[in-house]
Formats: sequence, C-alpha cells, structure tokens
Amino acid sequence: MSTEIQEMPEQGEIILATVTKVMDHGAYVTLDEYDDIQGFLHISEIAPGWIRSVSRFVKDGEKKVLLVKKVKSNDIDLSLKQVSKDQKKQKLKEVKKYEKGKTLLENLQEKTKLTDEEIEKIEDKMYTQFDSVYDGFMEIARNGISIITDLKLTKKITTALEEICSKIKLPSVEIRGIMEITNNKSNGVEIIKKTLLDIIKKDSTMDITYLGAPKYRISITSENFKSAEKSLKPIIEEIKTDIEKKKGLFKFTREDSKKTREN
Repeated sequence: MSTEIQEMPEQGEIILATVTKVMDHGAYVTLDEYDDIQGFLHISEIAPGWIRSVSRFVKDGEKKVLLVKKVKSNDIDLSLKQVSKDQKKQKLKEVKKYEKGKTLLENLQEKTKLTDEEIEKIEDKMYTQFDSVYDGFMEIARNGISIITDLKLTKKITTALEEICSKIKLPSVEIRGIMEITNNKSNGVEIIKKTLLDIIKKDSTMDITYLGAPKYRISITSENFKSAEKSLKPIIEEIKTDIEKKKGLFKFTREDSKKTREN
C-alpha cells in the first residue's frame, strides 16, 4: 500500500488561499494551489496595529493573497500584512494566467478527444518552452504554430492549436496624443496633409484623426505600453522635424493611455 506525500508550500512563498473559518484570534484558510490543505492566519499577521475585529479584514469564502511565514509538520502559519501591493498584484496575475491556460487546454481536449494524461503531457511540454500554458497559446497566436516545432506535437494537435489560437484576441494597448500643427503658407494645409499621409503609410498600427484646425489626434496600438511608447516617440520627432523644416509650428500633448482589449 503506497501513501501519497502531500505537497507543501515553502517558507516565504506567496500563495492564494480561501478563508474558511473566522475567529476572534485569527482565521483558518485553505491553500488553493495545494489541494486545499489548511493554514492559519493569526490576528497579529492580518494588519498593522491593534485589531478590534478580525471579520473587518477577512470574511468566510474570501480569497486572500498570503505569505507563508512558517511550515512545521502540518502547521502552516500565514501572513496578510507582510504581502506588498506588488506581490498581491503579481500573484493574482499568475492565477488569472493559470485559469486561462486551463480553459484553453480544456478547449484543446474537447477538439482532439485526448485523454487527461495526454493533455497533461502537452501541458508539461508547454512549460519547457514558456512560463505558462497561457503564454504558450498567446505566442502561437502572435507568431504562428512554427514556434513550437521543438515540442514535436502530432499533426492533429497542432491543427487544433492553430484553430484555437486563430480565434484569440491578443491583448493590446493604445497610447494617444493631440498634435497642434499650423503652417501659414498659402499651401499650408496641403503641406500638413502630405506630411501626415506619408507617416501613416509607414506604420499600420498608427492612426491620425483630424479634430478641427489646428488639432489632430495620433494613436498607436501595440501589445504593451513599452513597445507603443517606443514606436510613438520617433514618429512624433519625424512629424515635428518635417513640419518645422517647412516653416510650420508643431506642439504635442499626451492623452491618457488605455487598454483597448483584454483577452
């Protein structure tokens, strides 16, 4: 008779847990990523300072991002107050990615009729090349099925993956700004128009909208803010240089950026 060893979290690890029982001196929780094993969150680790009521900070059924303070035998001591905002944000992002990856694998299994064991093997292969299954699907959607050639998957699986990834709407962001452009020459409007049209032809991720003289809105769409900013800066410089070279005036004001869609 074999006894399965229960996997335990490590000291210092950031975990996601569900509150199961709130008491005067703390709360019991189950660790979502460790087969719901139990841990304890003492009142002194809930928030800085003196706490009048534990239930003000944690409630039954609530999800919390916690720090593993100590693991001894089957006792797991946890902390809420020692988790920073960045750690909480990062953990929730990881959990969200995991859940999305799980859904995509379920979709793959449905299309291919693979067994649970076969899907697990594909999941393991994905982790050899990507940080998460979700990242793997996103990269296939972005760059094509050829990027996973080294995983040596069957034609049936790659065909199904291609079909699923072709329907994924890639996350993107948009950064925008207002350009105020004037040129007092008799053909000034034509000069401005030609400059802007020449720029648009160079980049399909960019859009320029006329708002009424002398204002034009320019927007760039990209997969993240960093790459969008990198694209926008030289474009603005090029427009500014060309307009001023032709004796015009140029002013640029940034607007709020935004996520255009979330997969």
